[in-house]
Amino acid sequence: MKNLSELTDFYYKTLYPTLKRLEADRKKVRYRIFLFGISYTLIYALLIVTLKNILFQSFDAIGFIGIIYIAIGAFIYKMLSKDYIKEFKQKVIHPLIKELDNNLNYDSSSHVPAKIFRQSKLFTSSIDRLNGNDFVKGKIDDVKLQFSDIHAQKRHKSSKGKESWNTVFQGLFIVAEFNKHFKEKTVILPDSAQNMFGDMIGNWLQSNNVSRDKLVKMDSPAFEKEFVVYSTDQIEARYILSHALMERLLNFKKKSSHPVYISFIGDSIHMAIEYNKDLFEPSIFRSLLDYKIAMEYVQTLHLCIGIIDELKLNEKLWSKR
Repeated sequence: MKNLSELTDFYYKTLYPTLKRLEADRKKVRYRIFLFGISYTLIYALLIVTLKNILFQSFDAIGFIGIIYIAIGAFIYKMLSKDYIKEFKQKVIHPLIKELDNNLNYDSSSHVPAKIFRQSKLFTSSIDRLNGNDFVKGKIDDVKLQFSDIHAQKRHKSSKGKESWNTVFQGLFIVAEFNKHFKEKTVILPDSAQNMFGDMIGNWLQSNNVSRDKLVKMDSPAFEKEFVVYSTDQIEARYILSHALMERLLNFKKKSSHPVYISFIGDSIHMAIEYNKDLFEPSIFRSLLDYKIAMEYVQTLHLCIGIIDELKLNEKLWSKR
């Protein structure tokens, strides 16, 4: 696997001519979207003024027109930008992934299967709709790996029967299969309760979380501050979470700077890193040549694959028990 410096050099030295051409395309797309936005909004406003006597008599009619306005606007935006986004992924993201490791395959339109996401047990909410993109699959050092952007949602119906969708998770979902097996299930979550309510109330809430297995208390104050651990077997959980591994997870958390969810189930490690956006979707309104934007793509890709090193476990841990 290429290191971050090598990957950055490849991005700027090899892909830069492509980036400059795509930057020109981005500006054209942005201009078209800007013109469309002004024209579309003026037409909508004119429609509201023309039909105001009808619309103001019915709140539902106003809401319906508003939904139509947003839906049509989002559809046109997608149509205007789809060719640029597709080319960006083909000409930039795909080569970056191949440069990172030639054993990895990339499919911009697929994602990690919903079945695998549910098997991770990272989220207790029911998942009624799941989509995603930017699917990467392959093998590194005999470890099977797959990851993609995931947007998992739960359906909600109000007392009036209106349907809405709540996001359960949006971000990067990674699965590493080690061809070994854990007998029990161990889940590691961000410690939001203790950070929000303090040690006493936070510990009580964690211990009485009926949607999870038994709480496992670890002997690392730094780890306990960032994570909470649940498992069907206290002994195996502590066996998995050695001091070395807890240190690796803490370092990974600092590097990612986003909420991290981890589970050890069966023969796999599952990780969900919450970004609340589509990671590899280029922004229409920010320059591709901006250093911070460029490094976000490079660092995220390196982070995805680097997880194998960050969570590398010794042979004893992964041996059959």
